[in-house]
Order: sequence, then C-alpha cells, then structure tokens
Amino acid sequence: MTNYYVQQSIQIQFIKIGGMSNSSVLQIGTCGQINTNDYLYNTGGFTEPAPEAEKKGSVSTGPSPTPLVPLQNP
Repeated sequence: MTNYYVQQSIQIQFIKIGGMSNSSVLQIGTCGQINTNDYLYNTGGFTEPAPEAEKKGSVSTGPSPTPLVPLQNP
C-alpha cells in the first residue's frame, strides 16, 4: 500500500455559503477520506434543560441599515 501526501496552499478571496447545518461538510482542498466525528461533552455537569431566555430590547423588522459586524473597506 502506498501513501501519497499532498501539500497545498489555498487562498480564498471571497466565499459565499448559502447555508450550513450541523450535518454539513465544507471541504476545501484535497481529502482522501472524510471520517465523521461528533464529540458531545457535558463539561458543566448539567442535569436539566436550560431556563427559557428572557426577552430584552426590541424586535427587528428588517435588515439593519449598517452592518452588525464591523467590516473593513476592500
């Protein structure tokens, strides 16, 4: 059996992703095999569901006129 090692340098200037979910796989580059992993840890030792979230502030009714995340000019 022969092992091949591929070394890549990938530079992405812009990427648009329509949607991702917990079971999505985003692959960039070469991969001979993708193994599924799920690591679920209860590091806080919780034994019951979290309390309901409290409503604070106002409800947005459309897109924000300014970005919610600070963006740099290109």
